[in-house]
Amino acid sequence: QMQLVQSGGGSVQAGGSLRLSCAASGFTYSSYCATWFRQVPGKEREGIAAFFIGSTKYADSVKGRFTISQDNSKNTVYLEMNNLRPDDTAMYYCAAKNRGNCFDLAPHEYNYWGQGTQVTVSS
Repeated sequence: QMQLVQSGGGSVQAGGSLRLSCAASGFTYSSYCATWFRQVPGKEREGIAAFFIGSTKYADSVKGRFTISQDNSKNTVYLEMNNLRPDDTAMYYCAAKNRGNCFDLAPHEYNYWGQGTQVTVSS
């Protein structure tokens, strides 16, 4: 079964750090564009970080604070989040696609999505 399973997340105070994990099964994640999205109620899903063959792209809202990385031995993609702010509070999703533009950060043409994990940052 091809799927993405997320772990990590939770609640943290402003300025803190969290790491999200996204483990792929049934396919080789490194052959796909890996992207992290986030969404708050009433707003569109926002692409925040993408990774493909060693290249990365970040949304301006997280640049310099978040880092996306991949461990091929574990078939897993990570999102390291530092200096978290209350406006980072959202449901976070990982995704994988093998078509289209990896670095447009748009939530289209994705083959697989993780189940989502909540991140809450308090002031």
